[in-house]
Amino acid sequence: MTTPDTTAWRQRIHRLFDQRVARFRPRLLDTLPGYDRPRLLRDVGAGITVGVVALPLAMAFAVASGLKPEAGLWTAIIGGLLVAALGGSNVQIGGPAGAFIVIVYDIVQRHGVPNLLIATACAGVILLLMGWLRLGSLVRHVPVSIVVGFTNGIAVLVAVSQLRDLFGLHIARMPADFFSQLSVLGRHIHTANFYALGLGLLCFGGLMLWPKLWSGKVPLFSNLDRRMRHVASRTPGPMVALVSLTLAAWALSLPVETIGTRFGSIPQSLPVFELPNFSWETVRLLVAPTFTIALLGAVESLLCARMADQALAQMTTAATPAAAGPRRHDPNQELMAQGAANIVVPFLGGMPVTGTIARTVTNIRAGATTPVSGIVHALTLMVIVLAAAPLALYVPLAVLAGILLFVAWNMGDWHEFARMRRFSTHYRLVMLSTFALTIVFDLTVGIQVGLVLSCVLFVRRMAVLFRAELLRPDAHTLQIQLEGSLFFGAVAQLDALVAALEAAPLGTTVRLDASTLVYLDTTGLEALTQLHDAVAARGLGWHVTGLHGQPLSLMERSDAACRFSNASTAVSG
Repeated sequence: MTTPDTTAWRQRIHRLFDQRVARFRPRLLDTLPGYDRPRLLRDVGAGITVGVVALPLAMAFAVASGLKPEAGLWTAIIGGLLVAALGGSNVQIGGPAGAFIVIVYDIVQRHGVPNLLIATACAGVILLLMGWLRLGSLVRHVPVSIVVGFTNGIAVLVAVSQLRDLFGLHIARMPADFFSQLSVLGRHIHTANFYALGLGLLCFGGLMLWPKLWSGKVPLFSNLDRRMRHVASRTPGPMVALVSLTLAAWALSLPVETIGTRFGSIPQSLPVFELPNFSWETVRLLVAPTFTIALLGAVESLLCARMADQALAQMTTAATPAAAGPRRHDPNQELMAQGAANIVVPFLGGMPVTGTIARTVTNIRAGATTPVSGIVHALTLMVIVLAAAPLALYVPLAVLAGILLFVAWNMGDWHEFARMRRFSTHYRLVMLSTFALTIVFDLTVGIQVGLVLSCVLFVRRMAVLFRAELLRPDAHTLQIQLEGSLFFGAVAQLDALVAALEAAPLGTTVRLDASTLVYLDTTGLEALTQLHDAVAARGLGWHVTGLHGQPLSLMERSDAACRFSNASTAVSG
């Protein structure tokens, strides 16, 4: 029998539960009302463009990660479809990303491909729970210095990992760590294939020059028809490089390694759902890789979603329809979508899924307004793979290396090194430490040390900003002025005040002015209590003024409330 009391109790529990967890509502549902034909045409056009761009990148990311090309292709197709259909962003494109190359390659070398799939699925569960528990906003609190440090570190590692294929070196297996890679590359540099090097450098140089050729500033191309230049500028550079250089290598019969010679054929059929063999003992060994994938996936996808919000706002004009539905992304829904994608994709032979900055920017520039473009991108890529998979056998690995070198160049925020003089010593220390540790050890160590350094330096900075001054307005009064945050890192500044009060003459009144005290923790409250006890032991008068907000709340919840009050009542010893 249900009583009014039990009903009210259940209602309170439901309200608390609703506040603690996120509601699963894909952004696609919010953008469909009012969806019209012009939006559909824009989304379809953008989706086809991104699908073409994703083809060479997906293969390149998989090959660089130590996997077969089809792993990257089906990750882009299935992961991209799930992220678009279930995500919390209007225009984000999901799939394999360059940031995961080093992580995935290390896991494959240490634990094997089956364990990579298990770690990815477990990371998907973590991402799903993070979104469900409304932890998406916490990722925004990662300091910019750490993000710049590990992003630049990953870019360096990606570039180094491509030197084998760029130079066409005869190396059967590359090690996972940075210094071992440099050592192996140095020992085999005499096996360099200059045909492969030429293709790779031509690819990288072409991708760097491609946008500039159609900007109207190059004399040779500035005389072309404006419409022709517009179409050429919208043509994806990576796809142009892939097709043209592959045709050149095939027509000239260049002796370079290709996808076909290393990996064999690419299946022309849909992947089969297959559960890898695993046990809880295996899962326990994969705790560190699992959390690394989950952490990087959360940071990468939400940073990409924030960047997409900003780019979409900048490109929305009177002539360009705004995105339907809410403009800003939902971080919790985005994490749940990323989690669902990473749970499903490994069982179809894929690799980790996250938001991809380059493809998302391409999607926005191509005119996308809703997640429909992401769905079209996945379908476009699937059609290309099923129809033209045999042609991928002729793609030179040096061309893919050139594409990834271009990706690594764009991934790094290199101008931050030139601007370091403008920033504080704390910023430089955290950024350079994260950058160096990401290269020397791995991403997890870099982020962990970066976060610890950020916390320690933040405590130090806040302690320096706290001020405790002892003033003497007249011969019978001592005034203590507190300003800032009194917490465990700043309490040492009160020691000199205690010594000064112990030497104060009898009959002196001590006035504590807390009007500019904005924060107080329990350690700071204990220090104030000791200050009061020193005054009481000396038999001096005691007045407290200006208490408000959080310090007053803490005192009211402690046994010190009778000693510290906004009322200016004297306390004698």
